[in-house]
Amino acid sequence: MTSELFSPLTLRSGAILKNRIAKAAMEENMAADGQLPGEQILTLYRRWAAGGSGLLITGNVMVHAEALTGPAGVVLDEHAPLEPFTDWAKAAKSGGGAVWMQINHPGRQVAAGMPGVVWGPTDIGVDLGKHSSRFGKPTAMTPQQIHETVERYAVTARRAEEAGFDGVEIHAAHGYLLSQFLSPLVNKRTDQWGGSLENRARMLLDIVRAVRASVSSSFAVAVKLNSADFQRGGFDADDARQVIEMLAPLGVDLVELSGGSYESPAMTGRPADDRTQAREAYFLDLAKDLVTTSPLPLMLTGGITRRVTAEKVLDSGVSVLGMGTALAVTPDLPERWRQDREADRPIRPVTWSDKALASAASMAQVRHQMRRLARGRTTRPGTHPAIALISEQRKQRKALRGYRTWLAKPRGVKA
Repeated sequence: MTSELFSPLTLRSGAILKNRIAKAAMEENMAADGQLPGEQILTLYRRWAAGGSGLLITGNVMVHAEALTGPAGVVLDEHAPLEPFTDWAKAAKSGGGAVWMQINHPGRQVAAGMPGVVWGPTDIGVDLGKHSSRFGKPTAMTPQQIHETVERYAVTARRAEEAGFDGVEIHAAHGYLLSQFLSPLVNKRTDQWGGSLENRARMLLDIVRAVRASVSSSFAVAVKLNSADFQRGGFDADDARQVIEMLAPLGVDLVELSGGSYESPAMTGRPADDRTQAREAYFLDLAKDLVTTSPLPLMLTGGITRRVTAEKVLDSGVSVLGMGTALAVTPDLPERWRQDREADRPIRPVTWSDKALASAASMAQVRHQMRRLARGRTTRPGTHPAIALISEQRKQRKALRGYRTWLAKPRGVKA
């Protein structure tokens, strides 16, 4: 079988990916003391590095110490010591591939009970029906907070380059802060950051400009964008097309397409409006339309587990395929594909009727596999999702105590 899977890709910055397979971002929730990458994360990334992926994208690294997606999240801001991140970059590049740091701010998607801040474009909270109380009530960001957040992204990107990472990916998908600003359902502002798509995209574009200005020209800058939010009246494929066009002149190397949010978890195959029931390559149909007009190379993530599906994605014109869950279970899957082999056993999708709970259990299953890899063990894709979810909740409670203690301590001058 002829294939582009293992052909290199040269990006606009001059960065070269050795093949078209990327380990997509999955939040590890494994921070060591001080919200830093520790030995578990290093072991995990060494295993992925040895598996043959041309690119590893980290789980989202937080740009704001007071705003985390979860209590075991990693923070890289102006005060964080750089050495643990240098070790992370070395571990991730030990197999000869590239590593990008995904940088993120959760906005309103912060669990209730977390210390710190819960911000959004407006005070509209996450609507999960009976599960809505799981998230904090957001406050609308002031112009000063918006400007300070733009600068935080630039600081994190600059320090990621200093640590030895090859690029950053700005997370503007999955319902996090930048996705919230893009969404007409969440962003009801009446100032320069609200209303038209151009205004709703302003914060993202300002961040891209600030990041690009703070790093070298050879450092890759990518954006993760929803192909659609999968909510009626929300950010849609035409919006995505226009935003990609806005990003093109700003020095962006690649746009990764995904979809959904906590309210509509299409990234786990369970959108709220049921417009896609695909079990593989969830967003391929949308990507096929976007790739015909995109001035930038596109990466597609979501539901890719088999080589035949990967080939289909590349045949559509997509430049890079991203895999998350598949590599959490089978970290050497790219090397297996090179040898015409497949994964032994995938994780079965969680099909509980409660989509919010099913999404949480799906993510817990994936983290359970990553933790096994981080401890040097083999994965167990047959672990029951309820067991994984209970275990995850226990770990989060313990991590929350540590995060509270850390956040209460004064942090020194820039490391």
